[in-house]
Amino acid sequence: MHLSFFEFLEQMAANHALFGTVLLTLAVLLVNGWTDAPNAIAGAVVTGAIPFRPAVVLAAAFNFLGVLCVTSVNASVAETVYSIASFDGGPKAALTALCAAMTAIVLWAGLAWFFGIPTSESHALVAGISGAAAALESSFSCIRWSCWAKVILGLFLSAAAGFWAGQTARRGLKSVKVSPRTILLAQIPAAAAASFLHGAQDGQKFIGVFLLGTALAQGRTDEGTFIIPLWLMGLCALFMALGTLIGGRRIIDTVGREMVSLGPQEGLAADLGSIVCLLGATLLGLPVSTTHTRTCALLGVGDCGGRHPDWGVAGKIAMAWVLTFPGCMAIGYWMSKLFLAL
Repeated sequence: MHLSFFEFLEQMAANHALFGTVLLTLAVLLVNGWTDAPNAIAGAVVTGAIPFRPAVVLAAAFNFLGVLCVTSVNASVAETVYSIASFDGGPKAALTALCAAMTAIVLWAGLAWFFGIPTSESHALVAGISGAAAALESSFSCIRWSCWAKVILGLFLSAAAGFWAGQTARRGLKSVKVSPRTILLAQIPAAAAASFLHGAQDGQKFIGVFLLGTALAQGRTDEGTFIIPLWLMGLCALFMALGTLIGGRRIIDTVGREMVSLGPQEGLAADLGSIVCLLGATLLGLPVSTTHTRTCALLGVGDCGGRHPDWGVAGKIAMAWVLTFPGCMAIGYWMSKLFLAL
């Protein structure tokens, strides 16, 4: 799909449903940068490797680069989101349902931030879109389960691999004879790399939503391979970076202080573990949750390093993860019914 920026603006001006969908998608990108991206810098901030504000600027910059660089080479994650469900019933009804899906995600993410729980906007995204599409067709036959299989596979692999990688990195660092200051300084490039991969994963997912909305506005429902324009990559990267600049101290406190008590070695090990998992998932084209990967890496580090994770806090986070799929699908479904009725 090739679309210039001015053609995109013309379509938005002519189609109110597309205009609303674009605004809501940009809002979700802001929320993602606000609530999800802070996971990448949690270790470096908690251990004192870098102050909170400079860490937020670092995360914003590398989120931006991650969207631009990786999407230019491999857009398979965006294609999975684009194809997660079919929307029939005409362009107006399809865009109305997609608009409802994005509303559901904003509501879910806002609730998660209020309670300081690092939920996954990625999983909220696929669940909300699927629920809205099912409401449009009054059937779950519109959902493409092969795409959902990639999401579920990514969920289990990222959680298990994140925990294992965190433990492995922690054991490896125990045998490295370097000064504590070196470990502390190493957390800064590690946090940058984690932010880069967060942008690479999550930025692509929202690019997929933009392209889906544009295709629906044109009455297209094909699943063909598309070309992502540079301006769209830049737009998604910019709004994610702006969201990160708003900050996310509450999320950092939950994962880096309440769930696991981190020292410099533990913080670096968590960074390295999550980087390895996110890089592997991105290369394989699996849409994974950076939040889940990072949190499981932190738990693996804490379990191995004798930091005794607070499994009560971890349990609350896990419960939020479990509820994301049915919760967002239900909200997307009923919001779609409401929007279509109006």
